[in-house]
Amino acid sequence: MTSSEIRILAFVIVCVSAQFAHADTVSLEYSGFYDRLKRVNKNSYPNAELVFSVPLDDNCKILSGSITTESQNYPLTYTKQQQIFLPFDAGLKSDRGLVNIEVAGDASQCAIAMQVRGKTILTHYSHNQLQRILDDMNGLLDALQGFPMKYFRKPLSGLTFEFSRDNQQDLTMKVDGVSQTISNKMTFTTEQVNYVKQIEFSQPPIMISPWVN
Repeated sequence: MTSSEIRILAFVIVCVSAQFAHADTVSLEYSGFYDRLKRVNKNSYPNAELVFSVPLDDNCKILSGSITTESQNYPLTYTKQQQIFLPFDAGLKSDRGLVNIEVAGDASQCAIAMQVRGKTILTHYSHNQLQRILDDMNGLLDALQGFPMKYFRKPLSGLTFEFSRDNQQDLTMKVDGVSQTISNKMTFTTEQVNYVKQIEFSQPPIMISPWVN
């Protein structure tokens, strides 16, 4: 091997090492997730769900994930939007399971967000469907608050629909037959939900989230 080849090889090794030098792993007790999932699962909320996610940030890009106990190792499922899926499993809690997430940057700069999201992703929504999503979100948030704090929680002010930024076509929406162009986010207040009969989007939203004024 010539001296120039050695220098090239050394450069490649340095570059590869630098790529993984800042990778970091955060490990969290599964029991904390289980306790929140247990509250949610006490009642049925078919139109809303509890979502765990890691911020879409270069420092927090997920490289890999796992759920481990002293004797078992399970892969962690996650999406490109960095939403992570956790099972509701009493065994993992009793076995003191850990949720391990390897991120590209400094794990201390990242956090796992717990959010309520709409579960019904469609292009058409009737008044009743919108109302059920709103009601289930309120119910789920009450369950997470617990007694007595749920009685002091301010009800949701509406729903926000978020659409993909990747689509180059104009987004349009029809409200009771009247068409308009919209941005990648559209919010309906509870008052609007009360009187609207039907809404129709040119493409399905990627996310429905609660809105609090």
